[in-house]
Amino acid sequence: MTILPRAFYEQEDVVDLARQLLGKWLITKIDGTLTGGMIIETEAYKGAEDKASHAYGNRRTKRTEVIFARGGVAYVYLCYGMHNLFNIVTNKQDTPHAILIRALKPDLGIETMQKRRKTSHNLTSGPGMVCQALGITRKENGHPLTEAPLWIEERGVKGQIESSARIGISYAREHASLPWRFLLNFYE
Repeated sequence: MTILPRAFYEQEDVVDLARQLLGKWLITKIDGTLTGGMIIETEAYKGAEDKASHAYGNRRTKRTEVIFARGGVAYVYLCYGMHNLFNIVTNKQDTPHAILIRALKPDLGIETMQKRRKTSHNLTSGPGMVCQALGITRKENGHPLTEAPLWIEERGVKGQIESSARIGISYAREHASLPWRFLLNFYE
């Protein structure tokens, strides 16, 4: 179990990096409790050139400023006024690439996740559920992913990767159909 170094996130190809994150482990330590699981679904967002990205056209706002940071920090934002969504900022300073973590296979701190989600089903099967189950809030926005309370580990899990169009971005016109959503069929 090795925490991924900052340099891992500074790779230039956000689409390839979204594939590489599959099988890694997203871990939180909130209020002294470890929760986490294996990343099984991601979506890549390619910054200034991607009509689905919050930073399309190099749009810089208070909300999006963190996407322009050096890769290896969290981008957490509120979606639909109710769900926190966790993204990983990638690439070099001022290149606004990000990867949305859409789903995990939960493993650590299941009881805590169930309490946070108020259910025992579908604990981390969507991006809002991931944040709720792991206790990720906008307080973690900009947090480096190399230290508590939020980090990603390599645990050597491999599997077959499938790709498809991203979800919920019809406003992005022709960019909505780009096959930048990745799912992992892992081997136990």
